[in-house]
Amino acid sequence: MPPSLDENTTTSLEQPLNDLSIKVKPRVKGGISTEFLKHLPPHSRARLERHGVDLSRGYPERPTDIPFYLDEAVAVRADEQEYIPRGKNADPEKKALLKNATAVNNLSKHIGTEIVGVQLADLNEQQLDELALLIAERTVVFFRDQDLPPAKQLEIGQFWGSQIEKHPQVPHVPGYPGITVLWPDHQILEGRKANFKQPGGASGWHTDLVHEAQPAGLTHLHNDQIPSVGGDTAWSSGYGAYDKLSPAFQEFLNGKTAIYRSAHTYIDRNDPLAGPKHIEREHPLVRTHPVTGWKTLWVNRAMTVRIVGLEPKESDAILSYLYDVYEKNQDIQVRFRWQPTKEGLGTSAIWDNRISQHNAIWDYEGKEPRHGTRVTSLGEVPHFDPTSPSRREALHLGE
Repeated sequence: MPPSLDENTTTSLEQPLNDLSIKVKPRVKGGISTEFLKHLPPHSRARLERHGVDLSRGYPERPTDIPFYLDEAVAVRADEQEYIPRGKNADPEKKALLKNATAVNNLSKHIGTEIVGVQLADLNEQQLDELALLIAERTVVFFRDQDLPPAKQLEIGQFWGSQIEKHPQVPHVPGYPGITVLWPDHQILEGRKANFKQPGGASGWHTDLVHEAQPAGLTHLHNDQIPSVGGDTAWSSGYGAYDKLSPAFQEFLNGKTAIYRSAHTYIDRNDPLAGPKHIEREHPLVRTHPVTGWKTLWVNRAMTVRIVGLEPKESDAILSYLYDVYEKNQDIQVRFRWQPTKEGLGTSAIWDNRISQHNAIWDYEGKEPRHGTRVTSLGEVPHFDPTSPSRREALHLGE
């Protein structure tokens, strides 16, 4: 993530308001520069150039119209967009998707599947529809040895989502605002501090874009430069987290809503001296997945602020317990090693943010390069159906 406004961004009553803008905007400067191109990992550069990405002006590109005020940021994606639940009417056996697969490996009992022998770039809409169903059932699906053009990654995401996330602050592939660049070394070059004790960034359990009016559905991360050891990513299942709760606790949470906040902060133009503020939106604490129809617990420690209608101490205590359910139950988690992949190719992970948290593990400590491109397909307006079953109920797995 790029630098954002922090709690130290203040101004005195004697300063004119435009001084605040002068102080902060250089920290979130947009545009493109050749300054970082020489640091681009070789496998990443080869992939981008092979697939026609123009690097002549530099890499990566950051949005130039970066919101400064809170109302500007809220307005970025405020209008509801039509959402088609891909996978809802797909073949349950997924015969078209799996016909060319040489292996289909479930990496744990409840979450995570790897498909071998299938190129994502070659999939047609029927196969992508079946893949969306598999992701909705298994939470995250992996593909190694992928030769994936960034433009094709974007096209796949457009098929799956109501719209593509075009992040107003985070760098993207030049010419492709919907393809976010995940490159830890770039963040460090821009001044972000990271070390063994404070890895920062995406290290820590979280769910992406929970503050959106239509939060993230499927996220597709393709890593084209991977450390030889380390840099794994872990996912935890929201289906499993909900099923870990007692029926009485489930009933208490059903129908409750919570406040979810953005990762980045902005200035409230109506109260500029109050300091940086997050975008906040209210969504169901337990939501129903639009494809499977199963209930999922939808909280994360980083961006769930409070439960609506409860006293602060009550909310804090309950949320703390729910975070632990997600984070501490290893039987509802999967940890994926991005290596091995064939020389010059990459590995893709596609997961459903509506039913998961993830955690990027920074044990390689920046000693080797890591680079990837991410496309996030935004989903539906979150909803809760009280008649929907849990995953274990739907699959008759018992208590």
